[in-house]
Amino acid sequence: MTAEAGVRPRVDGGRPRYRRLSGREADLAVAAGFLLAAFAVLGRLWADPGRRYLVDGGQDQTQWEWFFAVTARAVTRLDDPFSTTLQNFPGGVNLMANTVMLGVSVPLTPVTLAFGPSATWALVLTLGLGGSAAAWYRLFQRHLGASRAAAAVGGGFCGFAPPIISHANAHPNFVVLAAVPFMIGRLVRLARGEGRPLREGAFLGLLAAYQIYLGEEALLLTATGLALFAAAYAAFRPAAARAAAGRIAAGCGVAAVVFLPLTTYALLWQFFGPQSYDGLVHGPSGNDVAVLTAFARQSLAGHQAAPGPLDVSPTEQNAFFGWPLAVLVAALVTWQRRDPLVRALGAVIVAAVLLSLGPEVVVDGHRTGVPGPWRLVSEAPLYESVIESRLTLLCAPAAGLLLALGVDRFLATAPAGTPRAAGVRLLCCVVLAQALLPIAPKPLAAQDRPPVPAFFADGTWRRHVRPGRALVPAPLPDVPDATPLHWQVEAGFGFPVPEGYFIGPFGPGREGGYGAARRPTSDLLAKARDEERPPVVGDADRAAARADLAYWRADAVVLGPNAKQRVLREVLQELLGPGRYEGGVWVWDVRDLTGGPRG
Repeated sequence: MTAEAGVRPRVDGGRPRYRRLSGREADLAVAAGFLLAAFAVLGRLWADPGRRYLVDGGQDQTQWEWFFAVTARAVTRLDDPFSTTLQNFPGGVNLMANTVMLGVSVPLTPVTLAFGPSATWALVLTLGLGGSAAAWYRLFQRHLGASRAAAAVGGGFCGFAPPIISHANAHPNFVVLAAVPFMIGRLVRLARGEGRPLREGAFLGLLAAYQIYLGEEALLLTATGLALFAAAYAAFRPAAARAAAGRIAAGCGVAAVVFLPLTTYALLWQFFGPQSYDGLVHGPSGNDVAVLTAFARQSLAGHQAAPGPLDVSPTEQNAFFGWPLAVLVAALVTWQRRDPLVRALGAVIVAAVLLSLGPEVVVDGHRTGVPGPWRLVSEAPLYESVIESRLTLLCAPAAGLLLALGVDRFLATAPAGTPRAAGVRLLCCVVLAQALLPIAPKPLAAQDRPPVPAFFADGTWRRHVRPGRALVPAPLPDVPDATPLHWQVEAGFGFPVPEGYFIGPFGPGREGGYGAARRPTSDLLAKARDEERPPVVGDADRAAARADLAYWRADAVVLGPNAKQRVLREVLQELLGPGRYEGGVWVWDVRDLTGGPRG
């Protein structure tokens, strides 16, 4: 008997049969697809995380790597994770008021210690994009009844929408949003009476507390969007809203009981502790009407820093949904206008867009004099710190759910097996492609960062700075250039630095601002770096330098590689005398000036 005789003949003409994926396997496949997409977006960073830098993020990658590294140090040394004097020495920094994302930086401490904060940065962004998309997919499919295909469309849009990709250059607190869909899922279950208020409320409280340690502004925006949705839905379906109100109120009460013990100390430290501030100062930051339907720089159809209103910071392109998607969303709302859910989602989009326009409506760069609705809430507690253009982030989940609902309901017009089914599916794919392909993300721009001077990398700094004393980089780290913070991380936080890149209080009113109020010497060095004409150094500047160095408890001033190194060196020589070139940097030993012994 031959081997062939024992093989059952194929009844399908030799075509192989493929097993359909189970529901769980399909879910895992979708999540894996989102993760692969995230790797594609961040591929240039992953090429060498230790050396690559997201260039469109300004100095933010350096700041976040510093946050991740200082948190890992606090965990291993059992230090206070809410405060440090390693930056802005000797005053320090209120870390809880700086969105250090303890919710990811603490559990990822082993990664930071083993592979460095640059690897943690790349991992947080990647898992943030892919994980958030998967969480939205789960919400749409499990709690809101969308099919897997429709939920994948909606979840993918929510996770990779143009504003999210824009923030992926610099702001992981607006990328790691996976807790938000889970919170919404608890509220959906409460509204439908599908779970006990005690259980659902406890989960909701835990999730909200966790989100505090991921990003408070995202939680505030989420609460704003939910409030807008609840108000609109209650207006369209008052009886259903009244029936759900009691269950939701009970669950939220339980959530508060769970939430407060987990966050009260941290929030008190943030708002009233050392180096806390009262509101973040920023100018008008509303969306220009022209950007609402334009294409973002990071989108396939996007521009490259086109002049005018489209030349928005690549980290704050909070709208830029593209006109094809805007047309599709408007068509979906019009088509399904009898559904209260759809109308409420449309109301959220309209309200978020109007609020995002800021205190005055601007069209194509021109002020109109028309006041925006943002004026009604701009002075409210917490909202005074919000960049108003970020309100359009609320449009992403609302539009994502509309897309999921639209896909399912459009395909339902021609069920599988009917003569029109194939044509309807094809038309659905074409429409989605026209709306979503133009705003699909391109890989984020990255390049190699300059090497760390040997002075910091090989420990040469130890010969010049004693424990507990400061090293003063020239210029001092700030918003335009935070590179010295990277050097400090590479030196193992062996010394504190004055000033820096963080948010702290300014003036007697404790208004929040970026960095520290400059002292005369740091202001002089910043002018030497930023202005075309070098400043003239006089006796008053030398006296101020001695006072500033004493205040900073400095042992050494270091000038590293800089485009204006010659000018800065001349200024420092006028202030401190001749320096010494060592380990790739110029060093001025100032222990004599600050009254410290050299031993």
